[in-house]
Amino acid sequence: MTENSTTLRGKTLVVSGASRGIGLAIAVGAAREGANVVLLAKTAEPHPKLPGTVYTAVADIEAAGGHGVAVVGDVRREEDVQRAVDTAVERFGGVDICVNNASAIATEGTEQLSAKKYDLMLDINCRGTFLLTKACLPHLRASTNGHILTISPPLNLNPYWLGVHPSYTLSKYGMTLLTLGWAEEFRQDGGGAGIAANCLWPQTYIATSAVTNMAGGGELAQSSRSPEIMADAAVAILKSPAGKTTGQALIDADVLADAGVSDLSRYGGGDSPILDLFLDAP
Repeated sequence: MTENSTTLRGKTLVVSGASRGIGLAIAVGAAREGANVVLLAKTAEPHPKLPGTVYTAVADIEAAGGHGVAVVGDVRREEDVQRAVDTAVERFGGVDICVNNASAIATEGTEQLSAKKYDLMLDINCRGTFLLTKACLPHLRASTNGHILTISPPLNLNPYWLGVHPSYTLSKYGMTLLTLGWAEEFRQDGGGAGIAANCLWPQTYIATSAVTNMAGGGELAQSSRSPEIMADAAVAILKSPAGKTTGQALIDADVLADAGVSDLSRYGGGDSPILDLFLDAP
């Protein structure tokens, strides 16, 4: 993945759900490389329990050296998604990278899970990933190094992960299946170089609001790595030639190891960070 790396300078990303957490970290990481970023997110006003808005995220992007534009909208709404992509084309001339980050989580068992939460997960996780990628496709084809990157896990069919929260598992594996399918569907697009489509998943818990707002979130956060590990892994993937890195469900620590980074201590988490969902202990 380190061979024949390209640059992100002047490239344009459209990122869903990037007001905070992993999505924002990826946006800022790309901005440090000189990228343009269009953020699609619902958070226009400060939330009492969640840090940041789509506008503070743009400020972070510009402070990092990139150019950012906020689009307030819902990834479930086709017109909002199209508006984000149109904004990218109008402001920056196209779309080179589609980052499917927006996601909803509810880990209740089948009897306890409401139909409303089920629909929300499937709509945001699967429908949103489909809509954003579909809207970006005409412009990814015109890019010299088009990438689709989805924040979703490898397909682990261990019965434990199938049974512990079937509906959430379905929604996240749906994101992965779509992305791996696109890798094959668009392998010859983009002037024959292909449009890369990959998934990226953290090896460990990541210290985001989703973790800190859980019961015992403070202690969990101490055993979680910072979102920057996902950002650094994402940048490494997105700088790789589309024809060389595609159709993979990658783990952040493995991507960094491949890039020659062996010491992950700067990302925090202590000596034994918590292994993330969908990954089996060695």
